[in-house]
Amino acid sequence: MLPSFLALLGLGLSATPPPAPSAPDLLRAQCRTHAADPRHPWALAHGMDLDGKAFRARDGRPAADAIVAGFLHREAPDAGGAPPRFYFDAFTPEGAPVEPHPALQVKTFVLAGYPLTHAFPAPWGPVTLRDLVASLQRDFRPALASSPEGAWALDALSHVLKPGASFVNGAGETVRIDAVMDTALGTLEAAQAELARGMKAGLPEVPKNKQGIYAHPCGGLHFFQAVAGWARFPQVRKAWGARLDAQVDVLVYRLGSETRQYEAALAAAPAYRIPVLVQMVKFHGHFLEALGRYRDEAGWKPTPGQARAVEAARAALERATLLLEATGAFRDTATLARTQPQLALDLVGDACHAARGWDLWGAPPAR
Repeated sequence: MLPSFLALLGLGLSATPPPAPSAPDLLRAQCRTHAADPRHPWALAHGMDLDGKAFRARDGRPAADAIVAGFLHREAPDAGGAPPRFYFDAFTPEGAPVEPHPALQVKTFVLAGYPLTHAFPAPWGPVTLRDLVASLQRDFRPALASSPEGAWALDALSHVLKPGASFVNGAGETVRIDAVMDTALGTLEAAQAELARGMKAGLPEVPKNKQGIYAHPCGGLHFFQAVAGWARFPQVRKAWGARLDAQVDVLVYRLGSETRQYEAALAAAPAYRIPVLVQMVKFHGHFLEALGRYRDEAGWKPTPGQARAVEAARAALERATLLLEATGAFRDTATLARTQPQLALDLVGDACHAARGWDLWGAPPAR
């Protein structure tokens, strides 16, 4: 009979090791761990992208409350009884991003499902989401519909307004949401025109050179989301028809084009393995999020070919995530933040978007 300690040793040696985390579990853990810092409102907003109103800062507060209480500013009204203006800085004095893109925070609150009547705690008292939307409308300029930076404001406004609605901005202009969103569709078409030509010509890829849609933040996928979401209204779908269908086709073509270029970069530049893998997580995660939102918000039904593209994007996201885990980047994000702060930010924000994109396609379509 074996001594007891040897028997225990034998049991330990024969025990099955715990399974390695799955790609979506790695993405969720990266997001929920590193996006919860109450000193980093941009990161908190990305945690809300994954978990909505349920996401909390590390100190226990709802993320939205931490963002408003710590970072919202109030501009006192001029004489005449005008309401105060509320706004976020682009960055904190220390350089942490707050709202580097106009209306990112308000868009986050709107899409998280907060009603316009919801009051957030600010240092001077409660502020409702309606107050924040009113300030967004006051600051809005129609030129944002033609700007790569307009995606977040367009997404927010298109989710609080309906076709036919209008408002007056701070410059005294009457802004008609139908015209704004029509312009935004035209902007998307122009930005994706080179990809559309490549698709029609049967080219295997269109090189990325910061042109067109590639000049947009996150490769224009937020802009696509803002435009496609407006098609949830039947009259918009009817009016846009084949024009929006064509933009979906271009996005699916882009999947193959861009994936080939990432794979080539991964093979050719091993020294840049982590940045390339982060870009792969960014693109495939945003791709899944964009089409998942379009399906759920506007009732889009993918063709068999488009459904295969979604599965290909999921497989590519899974592979990139597991390769990134093998580099240790997920386990040592703090060190990466000291040496490559922007890359560390991307690793957190893109993990949140990718986890949400994965989850959108891991559940049955919304009805």
